[in-house]
Amino acid sequence: QVHLVESGGGLVQPGGSLRISCAASGRIFSIKTMGWYRQAPGKQRELVAVITSGSTTNYADSVKGRFTISRDNAKNTVYLQMNSLKPEDTAVYYCKTVLFSDYAYWGQGTQVTVSS
Repeated sequence: QVHLVESGGGLVQPGGSLRISCAASGRIFSIKTMGWYRQAPGKQRELVAVITSGSTTNYADSVKGRFTISRDNAKNTVYLQMNSLKPEDTAVYYCKTVLFSDYAYWGQGTQVTVSS
């Protein structure tokens, strides 16, 4: 079992920056990947960025060059640094972890709103 708690969402103006965090607890030694997904109203949940246990990263085309995913293994936390935010980045952002056993766990989500 892995428990995920996201934090750091909020309201930011277009062009601004925001960093959201996801702290993991429980069977953290068995985590294969951690990632961020987002879901805007009326749209399907989509991958934003993922980082493996070996720190390999992958990003959606829409956020490449603007968002950076990173992890602090000592704190069992994954971060998403979001720069040059656009109104279309507005969504609920969810943290997801996949274990080596392929079980997946989701966080509760954190709202990010980009608006002037």
